[in-house]
Amino acid sequence: MNMFRTLRADEIDCRISRINKDGSGLSLLLYKDARCDQNILDEVVGPYNWKREHTRDNKNCIVSIWDEEKGQWIGKEDTGTESNTEREKGLASDSFKRACFNWGIGRELYTAPYIFIKSGDYTIAKDGKVYDHFTVHGIGYIDGVITGLEIKNQKLNRIVYRFGEIAETAPEKPEKPDDEPQEEIPSQNPGRAETGQKQPFKADVDVTEGGQVPPISSEKPQEDSPVKAFLFREMKSLREARNISASQNNKIFTEQWKALIEAGFVPNKNLEEYKMEEAERLIRLMYEKFTPTGVKIKQ
Repeated sequence: MNMFRTLRADEIDCRISRINKDGSGLSLLLYKDARCDQNILDEVVGPYNWKREHTRDNKNCIVSIWDEEKGQWIGKEDTGTESNTEREKGLASDSFKRACFNWGIGRELYTAPYIFIKSGDYTIAKDGKVYDHFTVHGIGYIDGVITGLEIKNQKLNRIVYRFGEIAETAPEKPEKPDDEPQEEIPSQNPGRAETGQKQPFKADVDVTEGGQVPPISSEKPQEDSPVKAFLFREMKSLREARNISASQNNKIFTEQWKALIEAGFVPNKNLEEYKMEEAERLIRLMYEKFTPTGVKIKQ
């Protein structure tokens, strides 16, 4: 049982993951910052009952909580990755946040749906970058799983994404100054963080009419294959959200894909032949139409 509460809407931040080159839209990631972890640790266990230690030049962090019953410190450890800006500080912060995930703080972010913001719900500057500031306006949970989400574009002052039912809304945040662009960057959302070698998707259930199992090759996706790279990322996110093995995840992914094909939601063709908008629609429907480990399409 998780000793920590779920994050409030105002404790969750948004970051742009990818901007479609064809201008059709962009995708967002949800993440927490280190101050959020510190505040929740202070709130739940008390400021004098937890500590953090860094090893391997800040690559690893151990977050320990005092266990009064056992009379000892209980620690959980994880490894971080460097940020694009302040290298050492970013590494220490990331390893700390990941260690806090091990304690359960913000673990619900792993269940976040695929967040796609369509063209027209954000602005593109003359330099081709997006300076808009997105915030979590509302969120809902059931048993630690995100079941409702609202995203607001502060610059446009309107809701640009809705999913499920909202249980709480965040207090209004002042708009951040447009001094730093929101660019397409590697995933830093703890719920969708890319750590280590990407694991390929290899279906283990026949789904096409001819019984051929095609989707993703066993090689690391190339830079000239954005669809393949996108599906690698999303397969990893789905697996983390479901908290299951790779083989189980592949089976569920394939069964859900087959169900969406049979229902006419997505085209019946090799995944490697999918266009980016088709791949994005596939992932979005997997979050919207199914429970995390279910294969029956919701009506």
